[in-house]
Amino acid sequence: MLKFDQNNSKTDLLSKEAMNNTESGCLDTNNTDSKITKIEAFLSDIPDIVCMSHLRWDFVFQRPQHLLTRFAQHANLYYFEEPYFYDGAQPRLEVTTREGGNINIVVAHLPNGLTPQESDEKQIALLDQFFAEKGLDRFIFWYYTPMALEITRQLKPALTVYDCMDELSAFKGAPPRLRELEAEMFQKADLVFTGGHSIYEAKKDHHKDVYAFPSSIDKAHFTQARQGLPEPEDQKSIPHPRFGFYGVVDERFDIELLRGISALRPDWHFVIIGPVVKIDPALLPQAENIHYLGGKNYKELPVYLSTWDVALLPFALNESTKYISPTKTPEYLAAGKPVVSTSIKDVVRPYGELNLVHIADTPETFVAAIEKALAQRDDAEWLAKTDDYLSGISWDTTWQNMVCLMQIALTEKADRA
Repeated sequence: MLKFDQNNSKTDLLSKEAMNNTESGCLDTNNTDSKITKIEAFLSDIPDIVCMSHLRWDFVFQRPQHLLTRFAQHANLYYFEEPYFYDGAQPRLEVTTREGGNINIVVAHLPNGLTPQESDEKQIALLDQFFAEKGLDRFIFWYYTPMALEITRQLKPALTVYDCMDELSAFKGAPPRLRELEAEMFQKADLVFTGGHSIYEAKKDHHKDVYAFPSSIDKAHFTQARQGLPEPEDQKSIPHPRFGFYGVVDERFDIELLRGISALRPDWHFVIIGPVVKIDPALLPQAENIHYLGGKNYKELPVYLSTWDVALLPFALNESTKYISPTKTPEYLAAGKPVVSTSIKDVVRPYGELNLVHIADTPETFVAAIEKALAQRDDAEWLAKTDDYLSGISWDTTWQNMVCLMQIALTEKADRA
């Protein structure tokens, strides 16, 4: 069971606006022991968590996994992915478990050729049967996609949380009804969390209880990269200086920026780690100094990071990146790596403004920023300043503050009932 770190129990990750809504936050320094005791009591009897997500659990380990694995130490977690469609499928739910059995990954198998309405009807029937068989009459809904409302309206949760980590309507191939369903989600949700400050600003007027929880970090995991870990075989032969990116390579990735900087400096080598989705791999720039190593699991990331000279965030500036808060930013910094990023709002504020990360948008300015970052590798003052900032950030603290808000909301809801 996770314990609360009383030295790290302030509302560091709540925005100023969010703190105003909670009278200086849930876990402030006043009566901390009492508040922690109440939350631990809440966790001892927390309802099951039912998450509806557009993301595959095993695709990339990110925000949902960081938060939900912590809930799974106190309650059963049912993580519903989007369906698999294929010819001849018999409608059913497949359930697999992770990490000791408390994490249940649930995915519907459905035949090709169904209309959206037919697909929803079959999923509703499967969900109703599943909830009845599991005796799920006391649970918390945790949504990552408003589209799931189409198949869950009939169910009655004790609490509904919408963790809005991205502006999904801006992504390539977004369903036309997404905005309409998000408006419905704001009506149904008891709490709304956002994945960064920019998206908080965009959503704060749509619900009375919206709280910003920007990208956080598992410091112990990524500081391993400072220890000079053994080289992975597929990276060992890549020359230095070596610059890296890990993450999903999709419409958010600035292909032309990578093409430009690699052409300007053919003596530099660029390592790209991650799956390619929603874009044609043939469109990716190809050069002797660009190395695509494919997807890696979360445990491997510090090993690859360890020997990069500078870490990169070459995001395109478009609608899909307008509100993102890259989890990679604090992860790269925890690994002790200088970072160069395009001017993503939630990277500029706070990391760029604090001079922890270099910001550039064109191939020429990006190259100049990388040159500055290279000189920063042995800058003890920069590293100390970076570590001081990161000392107030952790997924444990983020999760604890979320739990506190949930405890308050559930109590108030019960009192009203």
